[in-house]
Amino acid sequence: MEIATSRTLPCRTRSSIPRRTSSTPRRRDAGEPATTAAPPLARLVADRSPLPAMLMNHRFDILAWNGEMARLLLDFDTLPPSRRNAMWLCLIHPEIREFSVDRERVVRDGVAHLRAAWAAHPEDKALTGLIAEFITRDEEFARLWAERDVMVNGRGHKVLRHPDVGTIALQFEVLSPLQDPDQRLMICRAADDESQSAVDRLNQLPSGPVGSTR
Repeated sequence: MEIATSRTLPCRTRSSIPRRTSSTPRRRDAGEPATTAAPPLARLVADRSPLPAMLMNHRFDILAWNGEMARLLLDFDTLPPSRRNAMWLCLIHPEIREFSVDRERVVRDGVAHLRAAWAAHPEDKALTGLIAEFITRDEEFARLWAERDVMVNGRGHKVLRHPDVGTIALQFEVLSPLQDPDQRLMICRAADDESQSAVDRLNQLPSGPVGSTR
């Protein structure tokens, strides 16, 4: 599979992604990813309160979220469904792109995750189009994409610069439901007492509606 954009990828990129051949068994979960959250998973996200949580597919499309996650980032209902994408927010959204203190590491990790998803889902034209958009619109993404890193990381640490409550250090876990392996449940918690105090202040603020794409 090849991404056609105005910015040409190095030739080595073509050989860096595993290809599916006619003799390669087709994945049981191959095909279009979920674009809505199954009701049990949507309830699970809501039940993670007071911890911020959201459900994504392999494209980083955000399928469900709770009020705490909406307060932490933004009211996702204010975005069109096509822009409820964690990587798009990180790269292109004018406010969210400035949230991460260590932005290059966050973008690097996201690029490596997307490359792994691209290798696993070569039939996903929407994912290919999303990557092409990122390469065209964000020079940092294009540079990191050309480095060919592939990674899937289910645990990590982020530091956010929140405009309402200041710096928040977070630890996160990413879990995959057995019956919906294409989806990822991200759960965040404060990494220290100071960050917990900031999260507590944040949770006292009004938030947008809890939701999922429908």
